[in-house]
Amino acid sequence: MENLASLIYSQEDQAANEGDEPPDPTPQPAGPWRVAVIANLKGEHPLTSQGPSDAGAEFDKPETIQAIQKAIETDHHTTVFFNADATLPLRLSTMLPDICFNIAEGVGGDAREAQVPALLEMLHIPYTASRVLANAIGLDKTMTKKIWRDAGLPTAHFQEFITGEEELDAQLEFPLFVKPAREGTGMGMDGGSIVHNIDELRARVAWVIQNYQQPALVEEFLPGREFTVAVLGREDALKYTSHPEWYESDGFVRLPVEEVDNSFSATPGVYGNFTKTLHFGEEGIPRFLCPAPIPADLATELQTLAIKAHKAIGSLDVSRVDIRMDAHGQPRLIEINTLPGLTPDFSDLCVICNAAGIKYTDLILEILYLGASRYGLLSLEPVQETAVVSFSKRETVPVLRTMQQFE
Repeated sequence: MENLASLIYSQEDQAANEGDEPPDPTPQPAGPWRVAVIANLKGEHPLTSQGPSDAGAEFDKPETIQAIQKAIETDHHTTVFFNADATLPLRLSTMLPDICFNIAEGVGGDAREAQVPALLEMLHIPYTASRVLANAIGLDKTMTKKIWRDAGLPTAHFQEFITGEEELDAQLEFPLFVKPAREGTGMGMDGGSIVHNIDELRARVAWVIQNYQQPALVEEFLPGREFTVAVLGREDALKYTSHPEWYESDGFVRLPVEEVDNSFSATPGVYGNFTKTLHFGEEGIPRFLCPAPIPADLATELQTLAIKAHKAIGSLDVSRVDIRMDAHGQPRLIEINTLPGLTPDFSDLCVICNAAGIKYTDLILEILYLGASRYGLLSLEPVQETAVVSFSKRETVPVLRTMQQFE
């Protein structure tokens, strides 16, 4: 087994690789890839009794990991699963994967979704989806909204409460919406998140700060319809994809918009953690309409807005952007998930891709190969004036892949 220290480059090598470029585009050895799927598994991480009741809600079930592995293995790669815990550095140094398929939420810390990408960058191991900074920003809802606001993108007025004693910004008028500033999967959000006066505001902010040990984000309440928009692609994606028919000329796929109708959900008007845990057919689950029953020009506006939001924080390859209409019927960005869920037929991204006719296996492989293309793992082969992808580790050019049914 190789020592972890042997993986770290010299200071000269590190200096040459630091910056905005991917850490190591060196061609890899021939043969199928060894792919490590990295995630946080439900039930595998100790949770303190003092923590919130929805702690660990973002972690994945074994069935999701198995589905991802099965999809990757359909294209002749081998996979292994690594839990994103304190054993991960040693496991990575032992296996030395060619690339990691990262969906790890991280454990602890205000930028926990950036933990695994940071480790992989340090070890010069390629990986999928967004890099360190975008994952850190995306989890921090306040910072994300500041960037969007400064970029001229529409988002509701907001204020972060650190102590709970801050004076309320004069721009904010009741009703307001209160949620943890650095959580996902609707954690800390329920019917009590909507507050109508200063006493309710103070009580809810104090509850968030005490239970989640982080600031509370207070926003103008948006009473309109809620939409989820998936983003897939990159400016140069057409150079590498084996599905050029999916993409527009700007390198992004225009996926159907999904509407989340909370009118009759268990928490009316709030798409919180409890409703996100319900399965289709269960009482209290929101209605998911995909494609959303909206005019084509509105769908285009939401898709364009989501791509701008994705690019504004430096996201790469895949994300999911949540948007809600304000009292005047104008779209406002709510938040972004740089590591969207990938549970087949359940997670929003997968439901949206189903509506677009994109099979689960093709989605997983597209995310894998978009990531691989950033590190020199793919080469371009001109075929009849069209650039298609061939693997640097294989002799054949990839063709359309078919999905095996998941049991």
